[in-house]
Amino acid sequence: QVQLVESGGGLVQAGGSLRLSCAASGRTFSSYAMGWFRQAPGKEREFVAAISASGSLTSTKDSVKGRFTISRDNTKNTVHLQMNSLKPEDTAVYYCAAGHSVAVVKTTPTYWGQGTQVTVSS
Repeated sequence: QVQLVESGGGLVQAGGSLRLSCAASGRTFSSYAMGWFRQAPGKEREFVAAISASGSLTSTKDSVKGRFTISRDNTKNTVHLQMNSLKPEDTAVYYCAAGHSVAVVKTTPTYWGQGTQVTVSS
């Protein structure tokens, strides 16, 4: 099985930046597509971004395009979400996810992390 652990969340003012990280266990990390979801209080969990196993393909939610960038380092079994120009509506718990393809990650991820809180103040 794959275990995912997120880090890097915190409190930031609107317009600021945060870099989330997700560390994956095992040596099969490079075979998985990875992604990020978020869930605000009382709201449904929503897809944010995903990246293919090789890192050559990415998919990003329209509302965060140009502000958020997903990347991965397969030599370190990590995936990152660089979040710039943060807005109060970005406030949520952010979850790392893994699956066998970008399409799988975006719809029905196989593995989930426990989440990290991101709070953006106005």
